[in-house]
Amino acid sequence: MIDKEKIKANLKETIDTVVFVVVAVILIRFFIAELRWIPSGSMKPTLVEGDRIVVEKLTKFPNLIKYHKFENTPKRGDVMIFYPPFVKLKTTPWAVFSRLTGFFCADTAYIKRVVGLPGEKIEIKQGSNGAYKVYINDQPLKEDYIMSEYDFHKCKEDMFCGPIIIPDGQYFMMGDNRGNSMDSRFWGTLPKERFIGRAIFLFWPLNHIKIL
Repeated sequence: MIDKEKIKANLKETIDTVVFVVVAVILIRFFIAELRWIPSGSMKPTLVEGDRIVVEKLTKFPNLIKYHKFENTPKRGDVMIFYPPFVKLKTTPWAVFSRLTGFFCADTAYIKRVVGLPGEKIEIKQGSNGAYKVYINDQPLKEDYIMSEYDFHKCKEDMFCGPIIIPDGQYFMMGDNRGNSMDSRFWGTLPKERFIGRAIFLFWPLNHIKIL
């Protein structure tokens, strides 16, 4: 004989467990951290295709922890995950849910490095030796992390190579592989509201493990 009460109790327990897991995933991904994988070579040599990274979210919510060691604004050199400004984010309940949980999320996210900060003058120039350099407030920026100073997208009139003053609340983002990166040179500065989180740790593959 079927025990209906037992079935109801088991069903309720299952539903409660599923709801708890979904809520926990949302809270962890939104407030603490999430895992991401690298789909392209725009951040070589720092990150390569297939790398798995940890993206922290606490930077966006520094007041959650009284003595939080992270700042609530990105610093130059930080590797950030973000939605590029030309991507329109849907606000339907399902779209918001998928962004919060990562389940079936189709929104395009980029990973680039913070190069220019709000209020700074930035310019990208090619030297007589053919190498490209980034200048911040007319001073060359030391960038030991990039792939090459010579493998660069050539600046054109329709690109954002400067000199420009970065608006308040916006950032100039560039990939480390300057010859193969669609970044702020092509679509302009990035509003801070578009940041998702900061990449802090590369955990896979094992021979690539490092702090970012």
